[in-house]
Amino acid sequence: MYLNPSARTWTCKNPIDPKVLDFHRSLPEYAVTPLTPLCELAKELGIGHVFVKDESNRFGLPAFKILGASWAVYCAVCAKAGLPSTVSIEELGQTAKAKGIRLVTCSEGNWGRSVARMGKYLGIDTTIYVPRYMDEATQVKIRSEGAIVEVVKGEYDDCIVVTREEADRTGALLVMDTSWEGYEKIPGWVTEGYSTMLMEVDQQVAEAVSEPVTLAIASVGVGSWAHSVVAHFKSKELTAYVATVESTAAPCLNTSLNAGQIVPVETGETIMNGMNCGTVSSIAWSFLRDGVDASVVIPDIDAHEALLYLNNHGVSAGPCGAAPLVALLELKEKSHLDLGPNSIVVLFCTEGAREYAIPY
Repeated sequence: MYLNPSARTWTCKNPIDPKVLDFHRSLPEYAVTPLTPLCELAKELGIGHVFVKDESNRFGLPAFKILGASWAVYCAVCAKAGLPSTVSIEELGQTAKAKGIRLVTCSEGNWGRSVARMGKYLGIDTTIYVPRYMDEATQVKIRSEGAIVEVVKGEYDDCIVVTREEADRTGALLVMDTSWEGYEKIPGWVTEGYSTMLMEVDQQVAEAVSEPVTLAIASVGVGSWAHSVVAHFKSKELTAYVATVESTAAPCLNTSLNAGQIVPVETGETIMNGMNCGTVSSIAWSFLRDGVDASVVIPDIDAHEALLYLNNHGVSAGPCGAAPLVALLELKEKSHLDLGPNSIVVLFCTEGAREYAIPY
């Protein structure tokens, strides 16, 4: 576990563009996702309230990433097509098709399917590069959105290299949720897109307990989602603690925080596939470095057991979605982040139930 005491007083300016929420509301199947109370757990831990933001059915998909992907694809295609970010999806799709715009990205599952869904909404071709360890069931789900799936003989970071080469070679529109020097605008739109979920949480918590969140816990892959969480909760008048959680197979943020700089790590295999990334996004790094109060790293077996607990309490979580619960238990056991009867905790369950090999 990594702790950063200075993050408690760190703040950032992050005005939320209301166009993001309005845009999501205009898409097919938009609905506010549930905020489920875990009253029994809160009582056992001596914590005021524990809530789970359940993203297991966002836009009919089993994960939250459509929020960032839809906004980023929309903005990126508008820019490439020379249209203002006020046009309808229908008009944008017609123009994009006429101009031969094609989307390309890489993914370990949920991101790729989300980009493919936006390609489907727009009616344009989409190619998703995936790592060698992606199971066939996940590939089938991505293909079900109308995308072409290409398997790379390597890890996620190898997929990034191949995808960038493909975009450079063909002129396809590269839409990624991680960033590097010279590629920052589109990942920035991804981070903005996630703000819809955070605005929903603010309203749901206010309606439930009339008090603000005191601790938010987010899973980390490349860090774009955690970047959004930090920016949101550290820009409030009363800031909240923010904790992150990673797999022991891919602790790129935890390793980088301990080193004080971005350090790529070699990844292994994990049931937390969507978090299996080796390098922190460059635009997320400064926010995570300064604004994350605690970084927790967990093994697969703990994520599996947390998943079973959530499933038994009305939350259809996948391994990545269950990971924040493990982090909460670790933080409480070690008496970190002032968790007590006045605490209001939100666990972001970013992934719904899916098949995986049960760890032993």
